Amino acid sequence: MDSVFDELYRKYHHDVFQFLFYMVKNKEQAEDLVQEVYIRVLKSYERFEGKSSEKTWLFSIARNVAIDSFRKQKGWKQRILEKFDWSTSQVKDDQPIPEDIAVQNEEIQQIYKCLDQCTVDQRLVIVMRYIHEFSILETAESLGWTESKVKTTQHRALKILKKQMEETIGKEGMESEKIRMER
Repeated sequence: MDSVFDELYRKYHHDVFQFLFYMVKNKEQAEDLVQEVYIRVLKSYERFEGKSSEKTWLFSIARNVAIDSFRKQKGWKQRILEKFDWSTSQVKDDQPIPEDIAVQNEEIQQIYKCLDQCTVDQRLVIVMRYIHEFSILETAESLGWTESKVKTTQHRALKILKKQMEETIGKEGMESEKIRMER
């Protein structure tokens, strides 16, 4: 079991942490939840039937740990709706130029602010599909949903994100036009 656990940890630790971080929006809490995920993995690995990949099984455990955490917190619905602290986000590029970093940070911040307008299920699908690059099937298996439900949820989330991005860009365009006119 030790070698299997080590392999799971080595392969997916960073992705599980990122997933939980996107869900709970707190580094320390995400670290605690990652530990809880691996405790559950150790306790239940012998019952893993192999009906899905280890990756999707692991992420379904992470999803359940995040949801359990929300339930334990007072006002967990409000917590989900709070704004994300983007000062702790990191750009993944190896050596981007400062200009690129500034543009990427602004774009990422806009996308994630818009992501806050999605439901928890929609956010789960977007994070799994576009950040962790899960297939529709892997996402469905991780969430215990049908592929159709994943596609529908993804479609609705993308529609919300598009609308929010258009509104954000529209507001910024009007503000920059107003500033230009005042000069």
